[in-house]
Amino acid sequence: MSTNVLRTADGWWVVRDSRAVRIETKAVTTAELLADRAAVRETVREAAASGDTGTAVADLVALSPVTTPCRVVAQMVNYRSHARDSGFTGDIPPTFFRKASGSVSGPGEAIVRPSHVKFLDYEIELGLVMGAPLPVGTVVTEQDLPSYVAGLVVTNDVSARDVQLTKTQFYESKSYPTFTPTGPFLCLLEPEEFAHLLDLRLKLTVNGDLRQDRTLADMIVRPAQALTLLARFQTLDPGDLLLTGTPGGTALKAPPKAVEKIGALLPPAVKWKAFFKSQARNPHYLRDGDLITATIATPDGRIHLGEQRTPVTDA
Repeated sequence: MSTNVLRTADGWWVVRDSRAVRIETKAVTTAELLADRAAVRETVREAAASGDTGTAVADLVALSPVTTPCRVVAQMVNYRSHARDSGFTGDIPPTFFRKASGSVSGPGEAIVRPSHVKFLDYEIELGLVMGAPLPVGTVVTEQDLPSYVAGLVVTNDVSARDVQLTKTQFYESKSYPTFTPTGPFLCLLEPEEFAHLLDLRLKLTVNGDLRQDRTLADMIVRPAQALTLLARFQTLDPGDLLLTGTPGGTALKAPPKAVEKIGALLPPAVKWKAFFKSQARNPHYLRDGDLITATIATPDGRIHLGEQRTPVTDA
């Protein structure tokens, strides 16, 4: 069965229900921990044999289980529900973008909205953590996906929409510090468990209000195909992170087609001024004091990546 691993300032822990047992390893980085998978398995075995209940998870301060620096790559518009919200019709070409690894933050750390950002948005995403090198030219099949992906994490691709749309690029708008909350757990899967990926359900609430709720079955490009497409031009290494897209329900949605056609006739400055004036009435953008809760799990709890709770604060 899958093994959930937690990282704190003191090291790595195996999580068993509400308790955690320290892993005896010299690993500092995620890549080093994945190379010492034997220590993880030994901790699980010894804890089960001895009945060691360890430490309460609630008493530990979780850090991101993905250490940095690392490559952080993301897929754009990769759920059918998000494509509809975004106004896309027909076939959507698979598209990737990079995020600065300096944006990765812990699962309980505050998301800090820069003072110039007025439209801050959330995007729950399943993160794939690489366990083996992915050289350029690699073809990944569903059967050998476990050979490349070691585990899964909850991520939130936080986005400054006013920066993203007016500059027509993703890197800056999604790379500010704290814009990629990650964890709490690195869920290390056994090969047979990859068959249950499509059962994973992504849920995100803001102040208890359910905003996003979809399973991976809504995905357009699934993990094996995504890695194959990415490997046409991008190498990945153990410990690198691929964000696999977000379902519908984000604050940003495309305007009606008639409004979009009128906007296309306006000068850019006028168009964006009108668009953001209308967006200012949208209550779903994140504000100081909001609390985001994000979970990814199968209905039977066979795979559960933990609960991410991130407050929002102004810089």
